[in-house]
Amino acid sequence: MLLPNILLTGTPGVGKTTLGKELASRSGLKYINVGDLAQEGQLYNGYDEEYDCPILDEDRVVDELENQMREGGTIVDYHGCDFFPERWFHIVFVLRTDNSVLYKRLETRGYGEKKLKDNIQCEIFQVLYEEAIASYKEEIVHQLPSNKPEDLEDNINQILKWIEQWVKDHNT
Repeated sequence: MLLPNILLTGTPGVGKTTLGKELASRSGLKYINVGDLAQEGQLYNGYDEEYDCPILDEDRVVDELENQMREGGTIVDYHGCDFFPERWFHIVFVLRTDNSVLYKRLETRGYGEKKLKDNIQCEIFQVLYEEAIASYKEEIVHQLPSNKPEDLEDNINQILKWIEQWVKDHNT
């Protein structure tokens, strides 16, 4: 049976991981957090002193994911999306969070002042939505609100309906 590949993207702290894990649990699709994948496989090519974090080796990540993406049925969670091959995804969801909510979430994670400010600006200027629109066909890119617990449930239900319809359309 053919199953879709889904990309969850958005600024750090918008709820991609929470949504992705719950969606995988309810849909039976595989869940891949690119940050975890990179950490496990040491898929880095340096360290960013300014942001105090490793630099992702995007080519190695793509190589690592290629076979799984070809099989289908995968939910990928990452805050960037412009390096993934366009052919991988059937739909892209960009999670969006109000700045005040996002600020509190990132502050709780212990983000430093510069990292906090840059991520909030990224959300204000819709940087990841613009990146998604530039990287994929506009008709497969959708924004979802992610501010409160009810949003999570609404988003899960909306995506589950989309998956169900996609499966019907591609397996008859």
